[in-house]
Amino acid sequence: MSISIKQLNTQQTAFWQELDNLLAWESVSNDEVLTAVKDIIKDVRQRGDVALVELSNKFDRLSVSSMDELTVSAERLQLALKNLDVAQRKALELAADRVRMYHEKQLMTSWQYTEEDGTMLGQQITALESVGLYVPGGKATYPSSVLMNAIPAKVAGVEEIIMVVPTPDGEVNEMVLAAAQIAGVTKVFTIGGAQAVAALAYGTDTVPGVDKIVGPGNIFVATAKSLVFGKVGIDMIAGPSEILVVCDGKSNPDWIAMDLFSQAEHDEDAQSILVSPDKAFLTAVEASINKLVGEMERKDIITKSLTDRGAMVHVNDMDEAIKVANYIAPEHLELAVEDPTAIVGQIRHAGAIFMGRYTAEALGDYCAGPNHVLPTSRTARFSSPLGVYDFQKRSSLIMCSEDGASELGKVASVLARGESLTAHARSAEYRIKK
Repeated sequence: MSISIKQLNTQQTAFWQELDNLLAWESVSNDEVLTAVKDIIKDVRQRGDVALVELSNKFDRLSVSSMDELTVSAERLQLALKNLDVAQRKALELAADRVRMYHEKQLMTSWQYTEEDGTMLGQQITALESVGLYVPGGKATYPSSVLMNAIPAKVAGVEEIIMVVPTPDGEVNEMVLAAAQIAGVTKVFTIGGAQAVAALAYGTDTVPGVDKIVGPGNIFVATAKSLVFGKVGIDMIAGPSEILVVCDGKSNPDWIAMDLFSQAEHDEDAQSILVSPDKAFLTAVEASINKLVGEMERKDIITKSLTDRGAMVHVNDMDEAIKVANYIAPEHLELAVEDPTAIVGQIRHAGAIFMGRYTAEALGDYCAGPNHVLPTSRTARFSSPLGVYDFQKRSSLIMCSEDGASELGKVASVLARGESLTAHARSAEYRIKK
């Protein structure tokens, strides 16, 4: 059975409407999920550790009696790293070093300047005190996500990094624990779902409350994050993984097919789109897809993803390809062209841009250095990859000299009285020199 991928052409009258329909994704939960998550959050807030134990037994099919059994000791993390396969350990450590080196470039520092009258203005940068890191468990285990979320927080100067990871049926992923040790995670609890998010947001006797929660999860986790936002910060509400490949038609079709697979294999809702001005190349890639898909372990997931949400887009030229790319604002954008540096400046909206024929998106997922936590569902139009700046805060600094307070007070007085805020005006006027 061959994969039938939607074919779009910018010359079609309804192209942009069809593209909108293809991109449409409702990440909001239904009423049933929303009600269930609200009940879980309320339960954890009211009963704390007792609720966490009961909910973990229920949803993860465990039989534990206390939070001690859901707490991973520092010694256990060290043991996971020590006993890890040598090749896996080296790969994790190399990836961690590259992620750390890249994110160290993002560190913001405090600054200030002094005006002629002696007034000092500036900005003070401080790190968040604590963050919670959610890591999926079960069928999907992502040690790479541990590195991508924890290392920027560590670089920023966050003192306490609390990781939660579910262990359905008691299955523990050793690479996840090893990654936590490498990344400098402070505490680990084997809890998951909405109950873990609630625990991080409100705290229990065992699980410390945090200032911000980051990391991916299923619809229950995403819904819980949206509900606790305001009590704590969150990174984003992420939708399915996406890749958009813009190709001039001169790449190996097998390479491009596998790049599309690399996102399609995440889940059935993932989206893989190829844009090219070369119609024959689009046909060649489709042939490669059908040739190679049978070799994939997750071929059923890939097939459904590409059939339901994938597309081949034929454009007139590369200028039009860039226009389409900016409209889609993809999570991952591959510029598989001869000279990507000549066009990258025209890309306004993308989570991460992979430049050239040799730069597979998969490298960014694991070890290139930049963060793989990226905006999805067209949110790259207004948001950015996770980074050190997400774990730092900015405070404005204002220190007026006597002369500065007098001159600024005159301006503030006029504006405050214009807004009928008399106390504001008089507060400023008290500092005006007579």
